[in-house]
Order: sequence, then structure tokens, then C-alpha cells
Amino acid sequence: MPITYSTELLSPAERAEFWHDAVARTFIPMEIRLLEPKPGTGVLSSDRLGTVQITRVTAGPQVTSRTRRTIAAGGEGWITIAMPTQGHGRLTQDGKEAVVGPGEFTMCYSSRPFTKELPVPYDFTAYHLPRSALHVHDDDLQAVVATPFTPGSGSVGLVTSYLHKLAHGAAELDPYTAGRLAETAVDLLALLIQERSGSLRPSAPASARAMIARIKDYAIRHLGDPALSPEQIAAANHVSVRYLHKLFQSEETTVARWIQRRRLEMCARELARRPAAVATVSSVAQRWGFVSPAHFSRVFRAAYGVAPRDWRVAQLGTTGIAEAS
Repeated sequence: MPITYSTELLSPAERAEFWHDAVARTFIPMEIRLLEPKPGTGVLSSDRLGTVQITRVTAGPQVTSRTRRTIAAGGEGWITIAMPTQGHGRLTQDGKEAVVGPGEFTMCYSSRPFTKELPVPYDFTAYHLPRSALHVHDDDLQAVVATPFTPGSGSVGLVTSYLHKLAHGAAELDPYTAGRLAETAVDLLALLIQERSGSLRPSAPASARAMIARIKDYAIRHLGDPALSPEQIAAANHVSVRYLHKLFQSEETTVARWIQRRRLEMCARELARRPAAVATVSSVAQRWGFVSPAHFSRVFRAAYGVAPRDWRVAQLGTTGIAEAS
């Protein structure tokens, strides 16, 4: 259940002190200067997934500072990733400055001074985790704090999408699943930090876990391409084919088998749905990268024990199912 702090029921005169304490309880001790003459409502709502705390923050304009005095008060050794959904902010740390808006994110390190300027009302999601969980060198971390990360292709897009989905599904996850998904999030962040700082070491265990998560994400997004191959996947993710095969060997499978299994799962899922216009079995197979209907039927039967048509009938019943060959 989320832990929530809100100033809604307080008078404007009481809100500043309450907000200061709520931020310290939720994150770390900081100095806060509210920029509104009469402070508006502020809300902090947090879920914990394993080592990662996810907090949705809504508040008015303010400046928050992590000074040597507040560092001495506690809260060292934490990383915070801030991802705005409304408004924008300026983060300054280690002599660098980053301005981020909706869809972008930046990160800061609580053991060194920083300042966050939020000049307009804002909403953002913060991901707060122990620095020790990342297993990256201090030099790598220093290279990326107060750096804007703008989503696109590659690791930044994957991390942004993964964190966004993690935040939206946090309340519905059981503790075990939440912990496992949080571990993957931390691995992806470590990979991103090492990649951005130029020190990526693919052989490191954390890097390998994050790398295979990124590779699987790429492969899933390209399952419909019949030409999808280890060579294509390796080139798109800047690793050797040999290293790609090594990653999948650690999961006791091969690249080809993993791709085929994911394609079959997508086909089985689609065949089990009743769309407005019922697609043929062959068109579903082609959509997910199977060129030969005969080959698709054979591998589907081997995986599920029945032919694709029989699977569809069993899942939906016979009423209303009329399809061409």
C-alpha cells in the first residue's frame, strides 16, 4: 500500500514545515525554499519495489538543496532519478547543469551537494535507490549526474519505458515479482551509466543481465521481421555474435529457440482473442515472422500439443469462427 503525505488539509501557514519534514522522510534531508507566497497543495505518494522506492510528487514551485549541512544530517549513499510528467526542473551537481522536461530524466547522488530548481508547478516520478545496488565506479556515476537523458532508441529509451511501466504497475505487484522487476531496473540503470560514461564492461554480471534485457526488448519489437537473426540482433546492440550466444547460453537456451518461443507465444495469444474481423491462422503466423504455414503448424503443435486451428477453437469455442485457409 502506498505511503502518502499531503498538505491539502493544512493551512498555508503550516504547509511549508510539513512539506519539509515529508520530503526528508520520503527521500533525504534537504533545504527547501517554497516560491509561492501562499504554498499550495503538495503530495508525495510512495511504493517500494525491492530496493527501489517509486514516488509520485505533485507540488508548487520550489528550490531544494542538498548542502554539506544536510549531508551531515544523514541520507548519504542514495541515487534519485527524477522523471517529470508536468513542468520542468534544473539540476546542478558537480559543476554540471541539466534542464529536463516531460519524458526526460536526470539523476543525482545524495552524498554530494546539489540543487534542484523547480520554477513552475510540477508533477514527476522519482526512483530512489541505494547507490550500492548499482555496482558502478564513482567516476562512472560522477560522469552522469546532472546529465539530461532524452528518450529515443537504444538504452535511454528502454530504461525510460521500463521505469514508466514499473511505476504504473507498482500497486498491483506482489512482493516477489516487484523485487525481481526492481532488480532488472537497477541492472538497466547500471548498464546505462556505464554506457554513457564509456566504461561498459559486457562481461560484468550486472552488465550482462541488463544487456540481455535490452537485447530481448529489441528482439520482441522485431519479432515480425522474418529475417530477424543473431547477426542482426548483435549488430543492433553493439555486441559480437559470439557474446550474444554466450548470453543466451547462461539462460540454457539459444537465440533461435528463444525467438521461436516468443513468436509462438504471440501467435497463441492472438489466436485466443476474438477480434472484430477474425484473422486467418496463416495471417497471424506471418504477422509474427513465420514465413511457411506448414512450418508454423508443425512447431506450434510441438509446443502446444494441438494444431493452431484446434487451439483457436478450444480457446474461443466454435461459435462465430469462420476463417479461410
